[in-house]
Amino acid sequence: MPDKKHKPERETPRKEKICKRCGRAFAWRKKWERDWDVVRYCSDACRGAKAGAVDAELEAAILELLAERGREKTICPSEAAKLVGGLATRHDWESVIDPATAKGPIRLRLR
Repeated sequence: MPDKKHKPERETPRKEKICKRCGRAFAWRKKWERDWDVVRYCSDACRGAKAGAVDAELEAAILELLAERGREKTICPSEAAKLVGGLATRHDWESVIDPATAKGPIRLRLR
């Protein structure tokens, strides 16, 4: 059997990635040079963030509303927030959206 020749190492493309936690786009950095293929989060804060009880309630409310409406209809995320947070005041259920990641009205639909 002839000696195996090692393939030259391919350089990983340095394209933008999307953070798995916050959804923001982030770019390659020199400190990630060795492990850019496995980087999933834009920061230590996003890497350490865990989903809480409210996140689980919101997910359940979204899925419930979507199931009621069927595959052809959509919902507004504020409807799920109102279900979870109640209708007392608008500020109880509002969430801040980063304008860099969200553009225009947001609607959700089952696939």
